[in-house]
Amino acid sequence: MRSLKIISILVFIAALSSCKKFSDFQTNPNSPTQTDPALLLTAIEENAFNTIDVEASLACRQLDYTLSADDDQYYNWQRGSYSYTWVSQTVRMEQEAARVGKTNFRYIAKFLRAVYIINMTQQFGDIPYSQMMKALTTGSTDSSAIKPAYDKQESIYLAVLNDLKIASDSLSTTATVINGDIIYNGDITSWKKLINSYTLRVLMSLSGKTSDATLNVQQRFNDIVSNPTQYPVFASNSDNGQLPFYNITGNQYVYYNNNAMKTNYYLDSSFVNILKDLNDPRLFTFGAPTTASNLPGRDFSAYDGLVGSAPLAYNIAKAGAGKASQINHRYAYDPINEPSVLMGYPELQFILAEGAFRGWITGDANTYYKQGVQAALNFSNYNDTSYTATDISNYLAQPAVALQPGTELQQIITQKYINMFMNTGWQPFFEQRRTGYPTFDVSGAGVLNGGKIPKRWMYPSDEYTTNATNVQNAVNSQYNGSDDVNGVMWLLQ
Repeated sequence: MRSLKIISILVFIAALSSCKKFSDFQTNPNSPTQTDPALLLTAIEENAFNTIDVEASLACRQLDYTLSADDDQYYNWQRGSYSYTWVSQTVRMEQEAARVGKTNFRYIAKFLRAVYIINMTQQFGDIPYSQMMKALTTGSTDSSAIKPAYDKQESIYLAVLNDLKIASDSLSTTATVINGDIIYNGDITSWKKLINSYTLRVLMSLSGKTSDATLNVQQRFNDIVSNPTQYPVFASNSDNGQLPFYNITGNQYVYYNNNAMKTNYYLDSSFVNILKDLNDPRLFTFGAPTTASNLPGRDFSAYDGLVGSAPLAYNIAKAGAGKASQINHRYAYDPINEPSVLMGYPELQFILAEGAFRGWITGDANTYYKQGVQAALNFSNYNDTSYTATDISNYLAQPAVALQPGTELQQIITQKYINMFMNTGWQPFFEQRRTGYPTFDVSGAGVLNGGKIPKRWMYPSDEYTTNATNVQNAVNSQYNGSDDVNGVMWLLQ
């Protein structure tokens, strides 16, 4: 991954650790065994909310790369990495909060842990959970701690949903003030909004499991939406769960001054076409006019993209001829640019629009949808100068943008996809995997993996060294014995 990180390289390496290295979680006798949970909170927030990942944009056909044949762009990825080192930090934060009586830290820790667990299970399918959590919580060193069994994805989702509900129900505005919070500055209501909004995201990821009585997806979804007093959700972009950047060394935008971002990243033609077909002014903030066009920046004809599925040589030649739009210079030259969003208000509105469309809640899908589009445009209006309020009104008034019978889901997910450009990590990929929208082009000769879009990541290689029996059992039970990127996990069945 070529992205720069807001946190130190050592922390980044720790985030990639796999669950099998139990020594990673044991007490270091040379380090203090107790700490203020606020110190843990800041570091975890820096990691969990840093969701800007250019590799996801390549896989999602928003960007193309010209320096080499990128595995994510050409669907040639293989093994992923676990995040249990960060999970262990949330456990430690919860335990330290209990020790010093700072209860709110405990429930924020539950939420942050849920984010890591959901990301991992969406990547792989079944993962170690119950035995791993027991080991992390108790400090056990028995065989189940060193070689934890894999839990079924359904049971992982159930446990996470229950933890999220506990977190939302238990956070208190009268408890000890939260310090060290770089996201909401200790505002408990804002945390409740994020937790409940994120819970709706998790529930929507289960849209294919509404018949599962154990999960009770629709009822859980409706319980939140129908009771805003108990379960407040985002009300505007000001509620976004996001990590801001500053023009301070170590806290600048992820790709600030990144040489590859200055020269080797271009918009994908399919993404450009979506924006051009909708006369979407966000195109002017996402990309730059082609040099060959010799047209002004606000002329849609000035934009074109590379073909993500085409061989590298084709894209190099097209880019070299000045016939492709580079990513907007702000992503490399503005140290602040825009915040890194874990989850935002526009996404919530699109989730509610889909919930209304599916009949999970009462309410007008079109109203939620329009609110989502408007908020997304407001968010992407770089420095509030790229386009005007009139431009936004005119955009929403277009028949091509208005929600139409028969294409509601496609339109909702497409607008969510546009909103997630260079943000929210792999969420747009998970959404496309769940719904099929928008179509990711695989027609070119450059695509590997047999011309197919992968469905998952293979388990970390170290698991086969230190936890071989359990990982192979998981592969056997889910994927007919083959740890394959095309395996279809329970979530997608």
